Amino acid sequence: METVRALPHWRSLRWKIALLVTVACCAIAVTVGLLVHRSILERSMNDGSAKALTQLSDAVEDYERDGVPPDGLVVSPGEMPDELLRRLQDRQGRAVGSATWYDGDTPGDHPSMWAVRTLRGAPVAVSTDMTSDLLTRRALDRHMWKYSLAALAVVVPLSALAAELPNRRLRRVARTARRIAGGDLAARTAAGGRGGDEITEISATVDSMADSLRERLLTEQRFTADVAHELRTPLMGLVTASGLLPEGETTDLVRDRVGVLRTLVEDLLEISRLDAGAEWAELRPVPLAEMVEESVARTGLDTRFTATGALSAETDPRRLDRIVANLVVNAHRHGRTPVEVEAAGTTVTVRDHGPGFPAELLADGPQRFRTGASERGHGHGLGLTIALGQARVIGASLEFANAPDGGALATLRLPPAG
Repeated sequence: METVRALPHWRSLRWKIALLVTVACCAIAVTVGLLVHRSILERSMNDGSAKALTQLSDAVEDYERDGVPPDGLVVSPGEMPDELLRRLQDRQGRAVGSATWYDGDTPGDHPSMWAVRTLRGAPVAVSTDMTSDLLTRRALDRHMWKYSLAALAVVVPLSALAAELPNRRLRRVARTARRIAGGDLAARTAAGGRGGDEITEISATVDSMADSLRERLLTEQRFTADVAHELRTPLMGLVTASGLLPEGETTDLVRDRVGVLRTLVEDLLEISRLDAGAEWAELRPVPLAEMVEESVARTGLDTRFTATGALSAETDPRRLDRIVANLVVNAHRHGRTPVEVEAAGTTVTVRDHGPGFPAELLADGPQRFRTGASERGHGHGLGLTIALGQARVIGASLEFANAPDGGALATLRLPPAG
């Protein structure tokens, strides 16, 4: 089956890095553009002022030599801009040698640079056309923005691609962590010794955590199996001894407690085998309705059984019987009657009318030696754990929920017979 790769979420680290690079590039482009624009403008103003002053000096020399104002020399103050005349005086109102002023408000984008000085007590001025300088600056600005955008169009995709490698490594670590949280303690990031960055350190930490958890779980499993095996021999002696006691109320109480202890030890042994993966199923086609009905009857508990279109399932009869029996006993022990069992298709449901499963069980699944809420009754919490383990062995799924109108609902889905 073809695997469909999900598109990266817009909040992912990959797009955050790309956005950060974009913002940084834009900030650099704007800063450099403003600095270059300001530098070129200042240079243009300086060059224009020098050119206007030179032109004014030449015009004044011609005027003094010929006695006639040459073309371009303005001798009437009324034809000069007011700002230019104001610049001919300092802040105290005293005349200065010369002054320049850039007139960029002329219509048609034809600015001028004015230069003025005093000649025989009267101002004389010239204006130099600055249109070519203005067009040059505008062309430079356009080129800077165009090439900045072109650079962004290259840098941003490259940064997104470059961010994909660490992002992929982080996703691998996240997938491994989810597998470990789901119970697969053999999962590893396979980071190896590549690199020495923080992601490698996180990967190594996750692998080390999985190793530690696996070792602790194996230690717990070995301890459970060892305790169960060690208890089995003295327990058999207790069972034999209780059978030799004279009949009476005390004897019945002792036999009852010995029976509970024997069931607990057998359950512990079964769990240890399931944890160690030492159980395997002998699958064969089984008529589901008859099989479940017999299992319910063997419990000896008052249980209502119905079959609706039940089919044959590919399963291990002995393990299926164990699952159904545990679910029925759990419903009677921790729920309230009526307890209902239904076989439909290849699905078996067991329901009681008690307070329902506790929220912890629905969220985390059944846990050994934990029965959840006190209103569910008392017990060792092993029945559902064994049922779930046996369901995995036979390739079935076992789900726990609460019915909408109250009560606990366990649903066992079996593979159909081939």
